[in-house]
Amino acid sequence: MFKPLLAWCFGLSIIIASTSTVAAITIIPKPQQMDVGEGSYRLDAHTGIDAPKSARVQKIVTFLRDSIHEQTGIELSHSLHAHGIVLAFDPTVKGDEAYRLMVTPRGVVIQASSDKGLFWGVQTLRQLLPLDHASSIDIPAVNIKDAPAFAYRGFMLDVGRHFFPVSFIKKQLDLLSYYKINTFHWHLTEDQGWRIQIRRYPKLTDVGAWRTEEDGSHYGGFYTQNDIRDVIDYARERNIMVVPEIEMPGHSTAALAAYPEYSCTKQPLTVAHTWGVFKDIYCVGNPQTFTFLQHVLDEVIALFPSPYVHIGGDEAPKDRWKACETCQALMHEQGLKDEEGLQSYFVKHFQSYLESKGKTMIGWDEILEGGADKNAIVEVWRMWLGNGVMRKALLNGNRIIMAGPFYLDSPLDVLTVKSIYQTDITKPASPSTQDDDELFAEHHAQILGGEAPLWSERANPFNAESKIYPRMLAFAENLWTGKHDDAAYADFEQRLQAQYPWLDTQKVAYGPEKKPVVAYAIDYDAQHGDWQLHAKRGFDDLQNHYTEDSVDPSAQSPSFDDEVDIHQAGALKIVPYRNGLRYDNATRFTLVHNLASGHTITLAQPPDTSYAPASALVDGVLGTSEIHDGRWVAWHDSNLDATIDLQKDTAIHAIDVGFLQAIESRVLLPENVTFLASSDGQHWTTLYTHAPAFDPTLRDGMQRFRFQPQQPVTARYIRIEADQRKTVPASFSDGAKDIWLFTDEMVVQ
Repeated sequence: MFKPLLAWCFGLSIIIASTSTVAAITIIPKPQQMDVGEGSYRLDAHTGIDAPKSARVQKIVTFLRDSIHEQTGIELSHSLHAHGIVLAFDPTVKGDEAYRLMVTPRGVVIQASSDKGLFWGVQTLRQLLPLDHASSIDIPAVNIKDAPAFAYRGFMLDVGRHFFPVSFIKKQLDLLSYYKINTFHWHLTEDQGWRIQIRRYPKLTDVGAWRTEEDGSHYGGFYTQNDIRDVIDYARERNIMVVPEIEMPGHSTAALAAYPEYSCTKQPLTVAHTWGVFKDIYCVGNPQTFTFLQHVLDEVIALFPSPYVHIGGDEAPKDRWKACETCQALMHEQGLKDEEGLQSYFVKHFQSYLESKGKTMIGWDEILEGGADKNAIVEVWRMWLGNGVMRKALLNGNRIIMAGPFYLDSPLDVLTVKSIYQTDITKPASPSTQDDDELFAEHHAQILGGEAPLWSERANPFNAESKIYPRMLAFAENLWTGKHDDAAYADFEQRLQAQYPWLDTQKVAYGPEKKPVVAYAIDYDAQHGDWQLHAKRGFDDLQNHYTEDSVDPSAQSPSFDDEVDIHQAGALKIVPYRNGLRYDNATRFTLVHNLASGHTITLAQPPDTSYAPASALVDGVLGTSEIHDGRWVAWHDSNLDATIDLQKDTAIHAIDVGFLQAIESRVLLPENVTFLASSDGQHWTTLYTHAPAFDPTLRDGMQRFRFQPQQPVTARYIRIEADQRKTVPASFSDGAKDIWLFTDEMVVQ
């Protein structure tokens, strides 16, 4: 019944194409070819949808009906005699995701050679609809011919460091699909959590999905196999392929905590609660390790219809393999040069295994180390290595996915909307020779597309959307259109502004385009003996809600715009809200009464300027266990020698100082700590000295050193000395060189 309308629309296509103004159309990503005609189509409750009767197309029809009703309030007719919107297959539309969309005063026609193309045409039609509810709406007359520049347009979510519920993932799939992102890369396993149910190995989730945080709380979660199927089905209906990632051989602490027999040491481990690169990885010298991982992959493959399985392969330190007799025996048996060859052996084994199951392996670019088979797909992330990684992969014949330029965990003012838009993945990543330019042009077909990963060390379900959007819109346009120049960006920027009202209707907590959502700072006011909390806001309408009793703030808690005075010590917490949406976990400042606050502090050796200034040592604010929290003062390869002038003789009841240890960052507790006191600044009395033993199990953490005499000590000057540690882990290259000493508040009470 739709043939007359289809023919009529074809008849008008030349008339439509003769017009040129596109000012009112704000589609993202922008169609490759679009002409706007005169007039519009009036859609109302009498409009129906004609479409092929296949099961997939009928699901697309249902999706379109539901979307129109949600966005406009109009319930389309189910009458067999109703018409107005036509979905039709046309083999002349070239490309699996290509489509044609024509809107005339007589109706709407979407044509494609596949159901994927039909669905993208539906998503484009949705962007032509107004946001307001009405009994009828007008859709502008357009003639669109569209197809993506790149076949792989992905978003990766790391659910290992922070767990994201299924409801959050489904919301993102809705948004990603709206902007024609076609791949969801689900990073399911990490050192900090194993998130996928494997029935054969229940301890992977019984043990590996949970960790004990620094404050003693139990944190974690996992997806059942029913959850996985639910998400895959939900994504499939939105034209999105779900690619699982099961990390190996590194980033496997959570799995080895559950099954330590597959580690080299076979010693008990705990699920990591800090970030970094950990030495315990799967034991390549144990044949049972391969059996274990094959059984895991068997269940993963049964769940995921995707042709791809991602095995990670990144950041796998070889320390355990070097010390492992069975690993070394395997290396010599296979005639391998070094441990990088062992990693290649490991990777190639699982590539072959996946191929035997009909799957193609994807791995991070470290899979090239030691050599990788050309059939593997390489995901490039180490952009600081220049063009070498991409050159190596392309010359080896590997297809590549570009991820490094699009890391969404990067600060909003560093990786801006504009910088994402202007990144051209077909060009060398750094200044290059003519040979590089020619190589990339010659191997263009091997560049499948790009991916925007969100690693979740500092991302959580509250702040993730501000990291994803609106940058994801720039990424979507980049990969769909292949346009990067300034003129194209100016046009994109105009269309981007028109997308914000729709994002608001979807309750998306999107961030600014080129600055942080908010940055908090706190100063001690010596004149009044209290603190002033400052907020540098990325949005003028963002509200900062706070509490002073260690309870997380809600939208009903007191709020401030740019600054507020804090009069009492204790646990101060702040949460940003905008449009009724919470934008992050609480930022916490622990405020303490400190007799040294606001007084002069003199340092024998200046601290490193990359971290907090010396004034942070006497501002009444304690540091946290986070190395970059802005509270820590740091010395690099030098000792601490600080003198505080209290201005007059003062009765001192206690002295308390904190130090940080973060072994992976070469930050160690001091070799010894000494507190001294003086009334004249010349003659000193030692009050306290302590030489803490080195504790390699305290990978990341804080230790406080406290002196509390039975009777108060009277002094004007307090001196605190701490020596850089000379006893370091045997694994430290250069021994006791390149060592950091981190100190926080020097509390005098």
